[in-house]
Amino acid sequence: MPLRPTLELINAARAQGAGIGAFNVLHLESAEALVAGAESAGLPVILQISENCVKYHGGRLAPIALATLEVAREAGADVAVHLDHAEDEALARAGVAAGFGSVMYDGSRLPHADNLAATARVVDLAHDHGVAVEAELGEVGGKDLPGRSAHEPGVLTDPDQAREFVAATGVDALAVAVGSRHAMTERSAVLDLELIGRLREAAGVPLVLHGSSGVPDETLVAAIRAGMTKINVSTHLNKVFTGAVRETLAGNPELVDSRKYLGPARDAMAAETARLLALFRGA
Repeated sequence: MPLRPTLELINAARAQGAGIGAFNVLHLESAEALVAGAESAGLPVILQISENCVKYHGGRLAPIALATLEVAREAGADVAVHLDHAEDEALARAGVAAGFGSVMYDGSRLPHADNLAATARVVDLAHDHGVAVEAELGEVGGKDLPGRSAHEPGVLTDPDQAREFVAATGVDALAVAVGSRHAMTERSAVLDLELIGRLREAAGVPLVLHGSSGVPDETLVAAIRAGMTKINVSTHLNKVFTGAVRETLAGNPELVDSRKYLGPARDAMAAETARLLALFRGA
């Protein structure tokens, strides 16, 4: 099927009061797994390539981008491709040039005025090419951002600041800090659902939940009902993939052909992708 614009898929889910899964690609096997899961569920999916993924692939966007875009184009489901967490403006521009349906410029670690200015520059460029832009406001910690507790004052996104930020930059979607953290391996995060509702009204654009891997299923459903639309998941699906690799190798220690353990891992990731997509749609 033709590659779909990211914002088209997000707005369709938002209009239905549903969520849409945005899942991270690490390598070709994960791109194939995510598409297979979407095809199995009969639901759309957003494939994401992060700045960290680009660094893993030698700092070169083109090889993993071209492979992911081709997998998306050949999918039997609606698929969009998104650049995730680009803190480098040059990488955001490269994502636009590569043909992604959307890019996330993450200036959340910058002083607020600098974040506003840099995000507005990326928006101007991207919109000139028909590409949507996601930005982040607040402090979604984790990974290399140990930082403060997810619920400390100054960490959560302020609704008034969100309204100002969207108006000043023209972003199409906003990632907000509401209690989740990146790279959690235990699903124990507590979200501020009341704040999500306030942010939905204040921002006026679709809201994005980062760090969703650490959020229990029932809380994800409640977050979507409160106003979240784009639900980003990476660590949880990587955990499923790696668990399947470990299980296969434990049962077959003599294996040397990586296809023999990556294949089952790809299948396991596809099955969990389908389950999550159905969960988000059913919300």
